[in-house]
Amino acid sequence: MKSSEIREAFLNYFAENGHEIVGSSSLVPGNDPTLLFTNAGMVQFKDVFLGDDKRSYRRATSSQRCVRAGGKHNDLENVGYTARHHTFFEMLGNFSFGDYFKRDAIRFGWEFLTKTLGLSPERLWVTVHTSDDEAADIWLNEMGVSAERFSRLDEDNFWQMGDTGPCGPSSEIFYDHGAHVPGGPPGSENDDLDRYIEIWNLVFMQYERQTDGTLIPLPKPSVDTGMGLERIAAVMQGVHSNYEIDLFQALLKAAASATGCTDLENKSLRVIADHIRSCSFLVCDGVLPSNEGRGYVLRRIIRRAVRHGHQLGQSEAFFSTLVAALVEQMGEAYPELVELQSQIERVLRAEEEQFAKTLDKGIGVLEEHLKTLKTSVIPGETVFTLYDTYGFPVDLTNDIARERDLTLDMPAYQALMEEQKQRARASGAFKVDYTENLAVDGDTAFVGYSNLESVGDVTALLKGELSVTQLNEGDEGVIVLAQTAFYGESGGQVGDTGYISTVAGKFEVRDCQKSGNNHLHIGVMLSGSIGMGNTVTATVDENVRGATVLNHSATHLLHAALRQVLGSHVAQKGSLVDSQRLRFDFSHFEAVSAEELAEIETIVNAQIRANTPVTTDLCDMDAAQEKGAMMLFGEKYGEEVRVLSMGNGFSVELCGGTHAKRTGDIGVMRITAESGIAAGVRRIEAVTGAEALAVIDLQANALHNAARSLKASPETLSEKLDQLVSHNKQLEKDLAALKSQLAAASADDWLSEAVEIKGIKVLAKTLDGVDAKSLRDTLDQLKNKLGTAAVILAAVNEGKISLAAGVSKDATSRIKAGDIVKYVASQVDGKGGGRPDMAQGGGTNVDALPTVMAGVVSWIESSL
Repeated sequence: MKSSEIREAFLNYFAENGHEIVGSSSLVPGNDPTLLFTNAGMVQFKDVFLGDDKRSYRRATSSQRCVRAGGKHNDLENVGYTARHHTFFEMLGNFSFGDYFKRDAIRFGWEFLTKTLGLSPERLWVTVHTSDDEAADIWLNEMGVSAERFSRLDEDNFWQMGDTGPCGPSSEIFYDHGAHVPGGPPGSENDDLDRYIEIWNLVFMQYERQTDGTLIPLPKPSVDTGMGLERIAAVMQGVHSNYEIDLFQALLKAAASATGCTDLENKSLRVIADHIRSCSFLVCDGVLPSNEGRGYVLRRIIRRAVRHGHQLGQSEAFFSTLVAALVEQMGEAYPELVELQSQIERVLRAEEEQFAKTLDKGIGVLEEHLKTLKTSVIPGETVFTLYDTYGFPVDLTNDIARERDLTLDMPAYQALMEEQKQRARASGAFKVDYTENLAVDGDTAFVGYSNLESVGDVTALLKGELSVTQLNEGDEGVIVLAQTAFYGESGGQVGDTGYISTVAGKFEVRDCQKSGNNHLHIGVMLSGSIGMGNTVTATVDENVRGATVLNHSATHLLHAALRQVLGSHVAQKGSLVDSQRLRFDFSHFEAVSAEELAEIETIVNAQIRANTPVTTDLCDMDAAQEKGAMMLFGEKYGEEVRVLSMGNGFSVELCGGTHAKRTGDIGVMRITAESGIAAGVRRIEAVTGAEALAVIDLQANALHNAARSLKASPETLSEKLDQLVSHNKQLEKDLAALKSQLAAASADDWLSEAVEIKGIKVLAKTLDGVDAKSLRDTLDQLKNKLGTAAVILAAVNEGKISLAAGVSKDATSRIKAGDIVKYVASQVDGKGGGRPDMAQGGGTNVDALPTVMAGVVSWIESSL
């Protein structure tokens, strides 16, 4: 059976047995901040197991894409060295949410394997947890499994998703590849070899593990199972290694073609074939290469694949070309791969090209260190230097070490990393943590969507970081209210400012933050006092809030316009909205062109002019999805969400911020800047309303002033500038030619200044008013005319020294141009280098140059 046929047979079998077929969730968990990636089929059902999420079904089945390349479940470094470890795999699973339990779970598993797939019971081995007599009885007495193919295990048969969360005893089913393969059955001394391979894990979810390790019984016992598609495909296709199945054979052949390697058993090809799957699906799910979190894991995987391609002799970019082969294999099951193929290719190509610049350097540095290595352990300092200075991931260093039977001194490396983190923390600035001493009864009710003023009781007061009963004039502190119109900073929108007042005192609110479900009004007492339990009036600054909502609403229009112009891969990566401007960070692989920015701005302003209502609806997640609301990867949303709609469906997103009533209220939006802030992440800054008009006026005045200076009209300014630029370029060419001619004419006069030392004519000369190009041209002329020679020239321009050295080829065995440049540059606070016959450099210590140049001839003489 092909992999696709196994996947389909599995889902159909459980659908026929009353299970709802549920699509694979994103690799970025939306309901678990403790996980880097979705690493099992049950992740998307975690809240269902806990009883926090109600579904319309009690049985489910899925084929879940998973990544295990970071955090607790990390198989990255084993990929390529074993037959069954992968960074990406598909997990076939069936789930019961308080419906059936052990008996049916065991029956379904055994029936699917032995009847649907037709596997011989004699090739299957079953294990249960040492304490699970119930499961043992079902297997042995009801299913008829032979006691000779049955064992009880301890830790191996207790499953948990992470350090906390749902867990319970499990029962595993193993496939026996046959006596010709070394290894013993589960629980024996040599059970870690390749004969008996786990293919299915039936987890009986009975507990929730707390942070302190306590096990609390779940409201209803449930079932979570997982069977790796790649492993069962190897069994069904009669092969021993996962890399021999149909899915991988196609990818291995594509990798072989891209790298020029003909051995499909080569471990580097296996690494590449595995990694193209995880990288492509991660990009598909909105992850982009970066230096932290999920993005850093993706970067490591890409760089590991590129390094293995480099090891096979492929120095050109190749990794992104394998996406097409992956789409051909898995595009039917995962149509998002087809839709985003070009985006995936661009991201991988950009990262590969960026890494290529550092790969050779990092490997070169490591090779130099290995030459002096006197033990089999690479020092932690070397590992740290490669990572910190050259961006060379530790797992790549470990790969190279493993190939040479070396190990890494990881404790020393980790100690150096911790020192660096301590330095970073020491130099950082942190906000005051008000939550430690904040004790509040009840939540703050937010009424600011429709009101800019509210009346509420004081429920908590802080002076500095300490809880108090009263704030007096001059005190800086925090006021918490039972009800407020002040928006607490969240979702990229800054907190409101304004005043809290009573007849006895007035408090200026300079910021409003959230702590759980409470709003913290941060500021200073201007006059009088406010005490615990006082009833106060909270008044938001209308002008600041008004300008802020315009920018926030414009941000949503901008997001929709970006996706329309640049593509559906654009996803929000951060935002900041205040009364002055808006800032929006988004995923994109290259700079946004001026033409694209103009188009985006035009689309947004067209939506503004349409003056459509800005509406918000409170609904559950299912209803929000039906409305087409965009949701952010990694965000956890409550049972009730706020859906913001603009432009009759032009923009539909989940948002808890405050907004304009109609798009026309925004007036106009003007983009002021576009830049890159990280690999694959761009930033747009813009202004709206009065701020936008001020920017437009400023730009118009600058345009008129420039036109006046150049004696042109604003309409003809561009043409006039083109003429001036063209004329200036011609003047620069003419000037360079004159300088070169002047230097050439002077060169003949300098020939007589050369000093012959042991058969080599040596000349050191400082030229006036010569640029770097003319310096090189003059150097070539002097070398040609002097014959066997060593020449060093220097020139000073705008306080900076340019150096050029040349040695005739017949003399490079005795003296090298790079050494001459390094000698001079080192004494004028600079650096330089190059080939034996030609080298360049520079420096900044102009005062030292005459003395250094005067001593060059003596230095060369001593060197010879």
